[in-house]
Amino acid sequence: MTVKAYAVTKAKGDFEPFEFELGDIDPYEVDISVESCGICHSDLSMVDDEWGMAQFPLVPGHEVVGKVSAVGDLVSHVKVGDRVGLGWHAGYCMMCDQCMGGDHNLCANAEPTIAGRHGGFADTVRAKAASVVKIPDGLDASEAGPLLCGGIAVFNPMVQVGLSPTGSVGVIGIGGLGHMGLKFAAAWGCHVTAFTSDSKRQEALDMGAHDTINSRDPDAIKAAAGRFDLVLSTVNVPLDWNAVLATLKPRGRLMMPGAVTEPLGINVLPDMMFKQLAVGSSPVGPPVVIRQMLDFAARHNIAPVNEHFPMSKVNDAFEHLRSGKVRYRIVLDRE
Repeated sequence: MTVKAYAVTKAKGDFEPFEFELGDIDPYEVDISVESCGICHSDLSMVDDEWGMAQFPLVPGHEVVGKVSAVGDLVSHVKVGDRVGLGWHAGYCMMCDQCMGGDHNLCANAEPTIAGRHGGFADTVRAKAASVVKIPDGLDASEAGPLLCGGIAVFNPMVQVGLSPTGSVGVIGIGGLGHMGLKFAAAWGCHVTAFTSDSKRQEALDMGAHDTINSRDPDAIKAAAGRFDLVLSTVNVPLDWNAVLATLKPRGRLMMPGAVTEPLGINVLPDMMFKQLAVGSSPVGPPVVIRQMLDFAARHNIAPVNEHFPMSKVNDAFEHLRSGKVRYRIVLDRE
């Protein structure tokens, strides 16, 4: 089968039409006829080869929504015609302790959808069946793509820390990840505070925040000492992390789905030790939590705020992403 796609042939290159061949489908694989695909900042990092793992030509796209067009002989949980989603992982080993324990996202041999294979900026994408999840009928499939990476990146930490619905949550950075963190935490039942600029204050309140803290005001952050059970940091820039830790209650958690690449410079004393705090992160989520997240989003009518581009305008979409002016995610619609 010939797949028509859009690819970059070098780091930081422009997208060009690209075709490649898919061989016979394996017994445990699924082919998805792509309807839409979100653009994640991770796609930009791969296009620019920031992580040194891109292989060119590269077809990005790991927030895929579409209909199943073919299934292998041993696939049982989806059938041709089902509307499904595919996120960061397109396969797992299915035999390691992590997979057998339900933590597929921690599998050492997990297969990224856009590393070593071609992703969803295409008319068809192929993946191992275990990584493919049904889209609930209650979700608007045309808007759901960003939930499959950005959404699970902020939902999974809430599950992993056992967040109480009576908890107090701070969300740092109201952008592509953070705005979904606000919506999820508010629907969870928590009191939610957005760390953001004054220019986004009203938007944060409209998306579920109960109050805001000016993230550029050290005194405002200091005044929030001991307030939060969980702080979700969705930014990828260095902050005064010791000041952030001071906003946590005893046994509080700072979780960092934002990919900060610089050392954190965290002091163990006084707050981490005397308040028994913890700092962590997590790689997206396993299929079972992705399904839970999609069901939760459908139940509470949660959707990311998206801007749409036709897939043929992928270069315009990436230029808009690089500008930093996106509100708040981009979805490519296949014409």
